[in-house]
Amino acid sequence: MNVFLWILQALLAAAMLAAGGGKLAQPYEKTAESMAWAKSFSASQVKTIAALEVLAALGLILPAATGIATVLTPLAAVGVALIMIGAVITHARRSEWPNVGINVALLAIAAVIAWGRFGPYAW
Repeated sequence: MNVFLWILQALLAAAMLAAGGGKLAQPYEKTAESMAWAKSFSASQVKTIAALEVLAALGLILPAATGIATVLTPLAAVGVALIMIGAVITHARRSEWPNVGINVALLAIAAVIAWGRFGPYAW
């Protein structure tokens, strides 16, 4: 189960790093062109969401890999779950159902990681 959780952590971290990094790397205007939901938020809000996604990606891997403050790994998973709840609400309000499906899947992965790392498979 530990290996399974590591695989989930790596996949979720990669998804969060790609999502957050992409939004951080390009200007708000370009993000708003490619992601319609971003027009509902200010530039600083979108950049904050992106920064939180990148921090979550780092939190899913670095504490567990280094053995330093390992409680941050399940906390990062909880953070991703909260971000995904917000994403589900945002996309559902806009009737962007394919995005809702992706967000629910990422939410489920984050919940499994949080359960496993807080519970029976903690460090």
